[in-house]
Amino acid sequence: MINTLEFTSRLKKVMDFHQLSASLFADKVGVQRSSISHILSGRNKPSLDFILKVTSEFNDVDIQWLLNGKGSFPKKEEKNTTSAPSLFATNSNDGKTIQRIVVFYNDGTFDEYMK
Repeated sequence: MINTLEFTSRLKKVMDFHQLSASLFADKVGVQRSSISHILSGRNKPSLDFILKVTSEFNDVDIQWLLNGKGSFPKKEEKNTTSAPSLFATNSNDGKTIQRIVVFYNDGTFDEYMK
């Protein structure tokens, strides 16, 4: 079971780390400002939807740390030794760098990736 007092303390730590007021945090996460106020005051417990929105918006927040304090904040990035080189890396031969990649799909939509 989640300890509401400790949860709010960790939530405040995230807000302080990202230098966000409660209202800016609510806007960034996509919840009503009153929801944050009620959670921080202990009036309401956080919903699963709220927790998932926080961990989705802030990649440095580990869900286990947020819920029960296990782990660390900010979350340590796992190093993948077999990762592919970045497409945006400089070409060592001519010094050129890729600035933008556009992927077109057969349904007429596209995704754009920028450095």
